[in-house]
Amino acid sequence: MNAKVVSLNISDKKGVRKKPVDEVMLRENFGIENDAHASEKWHRQISLLALESIGKMQAMGLKVGPGDFAENITTEGIDLLSLPKGTKITIGNDVEAEISQIGKICHTRCAIYIQAGDCVMPKEG
Repeated sequence: MNAKVVSLNISDKKGVRKKPVDEVMLRENFGIENDAHASEKWHRQISLLALESIGKMQAMGLKVGPGDFAENITTEGIDLLSLPKGTKITIGNDVEAEISQIGKICHTRCAIYIQAGDCVMPKEG
């Protein structure tokens, strides 16, 4: 299977689930326009999470999907956890991104963590 983007997600506030959108505008050294996490003064402008990671939480009985973990890009068919910091990946035809961090610390114990006692984003996002 080829790696692919299955969902693009944005939100206007931090700490909330992101909503899927049809397209996004990525700005170099900024992130996704109209997303709460975009900033020129931050080392992490976009976040990725694999559909396979979401599947782990679904297997625990949670009704979750793309964007529910506040990731900007939901992927499928790529082992994001195997990519070391500094790895450059191509998204679509024009975007080159660099892995700057593995895991995304939650702002607070999110609703997913409260329901399941665990969350994949801090370890796999």
